[in-house]
Amino acid sequence: MSKKQDKKPDPYSALRFPEFRSYVAMRFFLTFAYQIQAVVVGWHMYQLTKDPLSLGLIGLTEAIPAITIALYGGYVADKSDKKKLLVWVIGVMFVCSTLLLLITFPQAVDYLGKAMVISGIYLSIFILGVARGFFAPAAFPLITQIVPKEHFANAVTWNSSNWQIASILGPAAGGLLYGFSGVSTCFFLVVILTFISLILVSFYLKNQPPKFIPKEAIHISLLEGLRFVFKTKMLLGALSLDLFSVFFGGAVALMPIFANDILKVGSEGLGFLRAAPAIGAVVTMILMTRYSPMNKPWRNLLLAVTGFGISIVCFGLSRNFYLSLVILFFEGAFDSVSVIIRSTLLQLLTPDDMRGRVTAVNSMFIGSSNEIGAFESGLTARLMGTIPSVLFGGSMTLLIAGFTYLKTKRMVPLSLKEIHPS
Repeated sequence: MSKKQDKKPDPYSALRFPEFRSYVAMRFFLTFAYQIQAVVVGWHMYQLTKDPLSLGLIGLTEAIPAITIALYGGYVADKSDKKKLLVWVIGVMFVCSTLLLLITFPQAVDYLGKAMVISGIYLSIFILGVARGFFAPAAFPLITQIVPKEHFANAVTWNSSNWQIASILGPAAGGLLYGFSGVSTCFFLVVILTFISLILVSFYLKNQPPKFIPKEAIHISLLEGLRFVFKTKMLLGALSLDLFSVFFGGAVALMPIFANDILKVGSEGLGFLRAAPAIGAVVTMILMTRYSPMNKPWRNLLLAVTGFGISIVCFGLSRNFYLSLVILFFEGAFDSVSVIIRSTLLQLLTPDDMRGRVTAVNSMFIGSSNEIGAFESGLTARLMGTIPSVLFGGSMTLLIAGFTYLKTKRMVPLSLKEIHPS
């Protein structure tokens, strides 16, 4: 056996590149800050309004600009220096987080009035939605420019794990900090973490000249990403299934109500409820490094979405805090399987010069479906009640998985080799 064959893969290969370490740190701090902010904004808004619809409107306020600008964000990302674009995007996030800090001071309601504070929160979330429309198309392709191709798979693994760890720690930290220190401390930490992310991008990443030079009208370039997704049936199917399951399974938006009124565990319990799905996701992603879901991706995707729907129904029926944590753990586990399959397909099938625009389409399908799903959950909670709305969402997810199976079982490739022979 040759020395080349004896050589074991280096699990830290991507982290040996200084730029990638800076990139991963930026993603961690920014995700950690975003997760704290999401928990605190939802809880604080519910304390101000006591209206489940207000929780849904937070999601809709972020989703509308993110969806509206996503295609243009992908076009700009493809034709721009992605490092410079990220500096602008994170700078806008920093300003919005600072505004949220100022208008959520305890004295703000006395000086500005409750209506003005609520309007200020919605305005900040709207601008964050605009920034998010540019963030994903700029950040996702950057990995391929700072890490050599032979280390790309290792880089994606570290990037995904890093994001999930921040998603675990962020909600728990947000809930605990809110419960013990108040809203101002939470937003002060968010501002500091966002500023650190801005520094990491500004001073520790190199400029990256664009690989895409537009040669046609802007509307043609914008539509190329959509055309690519719609003609790639496996990718379109995965995105569509994820879109509708997340849309109807948006129970996470109602967790402040469950924590406050149903399980009665307060903001500290809310942090753990928000962290439980991310813990399930991390454990599952570790297992998936050994047992890949890509041997039969479509079957595994349908099974994962079915498990996700069952978890949503069980969460709606649970009245025990610890049982709810276990159920949410499995919800995150099932969701992570679909994330792995969809992300792998996206990486395998997308040409380098279209990554920004295709990532933008993915963001339109998946990223904003979380916020639109939050609005659906908030609206149905007001019309039907909190628990019936969660049961409705989980049941719809199961119906969609069953319908999709019946419509596609003979049409979609079953193995990874059929999708990507090389």
